[in-house]
Amino acid sequence: MAPKKVLLLCGDFMEDYEAMVPFQALQAFGLAVHAVCPGKKAADVCRTAVHELAAHQTYSETVGHNFALNATFDEVDAASYDGLWLPGGRAPEYLAHIPGVVELVTKFVSLGKQIACICHGHLILAAAGVVKGRKCTAFPPVKPVLVAAGAHWVEPDTMAATVVDGNLITAATYEGHPELIHHFVKALGGKISGFDKKILFICGDYMEDYEVKVPFQSLQALGCHVDAVCPSKKAGDTCPTAIHDFEGDQTYTEKPGHTFALTATFDDVDPSGYDALVIPGGRSPEYLALNESVIALVKHFFESKKPVASICHGQQILSAAGVLKGRKCTAYPAVKLNVVLSGATWLEPDPISRCFTDENLVTGAAWPGHPEFISQLMALLGIQVSF
Repeated sequence: MAPKKVLLLCGDFMEDYEAMVPFQALQAFGLAVHAVCPGKKAADVCRTAVHELAAHQTYSETVGHNFALNATFDEVDAASYDGLWLPGGRAPEYLAHIPGVVELVTKFVSLGKQIACICHGHLILAAAGVVKGRKCTAFPPVKPVLVAAGAHWVEPDTMAATVVDGNLITAATYEGHPELIHHFVKALGGKISGFDKKILFICGDYMEDYEVKVPFQSLQALGCHVDAVCPSKKAGDTCPTAIHDFEGDQTYTEKPGHTFALTATFDDVDPSGYDALVIPGGRSPEYLALNESVIALVKHFFESKKPVASICHGQQILSAAGVLKGRKCTAYPAVKLNVVLSGATWLEPDPISRCFTDENLVTGAAWPGHPEFISQLMALLGIQVSF
């Protein structure tokens, strides 16, 4: 049976998380996702924006990752897709004025396809005239446009709010991704089993932005209980993240990422209560590998033979913990020395999205491999999404 197909409608300076989290999560769950942008073709890139709510009266913006498209807008046939996903950010402001975009969205709606829309993405729905009489929520400043377009506005009580109205599923911001993705998968006929798992993330300052948020929200979307902890921090504290990208230089570039909120207190964590451990990459593993409490935590999961998923520079922690001897694994190529000197067999990540499973250990080289990384962890945990 052919996989369900979803179209992700992109544009320059769409919100970084609001493009990549659904793009990679849905692929990890077995769906085919095509990302397109008007005026661009497959392999072109869209710039993205990091939007955050802090102490100011509106969100701040910095430049995010470069997002690579994998399909061509002019070749899209709406009838061949099962659903449409509209990210937010600033892109919808101009996409809403492109006739081809409005025509495409109208076609999806007329065919009764499932629609997921988040943040500012509703500007496109309003321009297409398809929200009249529909209940929806969005980022609050979009309210006047939706009301003028005839929508029944639902005030978001939190920035994670999600509203379902028939084939239209809407959310206020990327904090609502877990519920939005969950509803979307179910609307497409997906059934999730084996999701009653507790998963722990070891976080640190300047971990890679995607490498924490994408797997974290993907696992939440499946229905798992997911906690994120960081040494010397408690629940409600935050970690700054780093955007590591590949822009033609001899190594990755770095830009400031989103701020990631922790959900539990490191000193209170009992690892025996968790079914799996996830270690994001970025720069944080360099110093977390020196923390004896982190090392002890990692050793517990290996001694208990529980699933451990580590990506990019996360393997620096595994190397320091002495748990890689005799194992087969990959990592970001610059970490190969750590892996080999720790007694592991190096597996070349070719392409960079390649991930590997060796008994209870899943390893990946970098965030482009998230779909494989997440799906392989799901397999170890016995979590399935079937259509």
